[in-house]
Amino acid sequence: MSKPGDYLIDALRKHAEGEISKRIANVETYRLNPAGIGEHSDMIETIEKELDVIARFDDIISVVDKYFDDPDKKKLTLHE
Repeated sequence: MSKPGDYLIDALRKHAEGEISKRIANVETYRLNPAGIGEHSDMIETIEKELDVIARFDDIISVVDKYFDDPDKKKLTLHE
């Protein structure tokens, strides 16, 4: 990245990657230590919610990769 403002896209990517890491850590904790998580009675639902968040942030990274990271990739315009 070398254009002015690219730091914003970089920050967005890092934020999404951090959220994914956090949610993966939560899922692994639920999987490996289910008895220690007393407040979550429905483990499947709890894990599913974490996976939904992972998917959301993974989508954000995919959009950044597709439309903002590589200047040679086709960008959508308002006229398409």
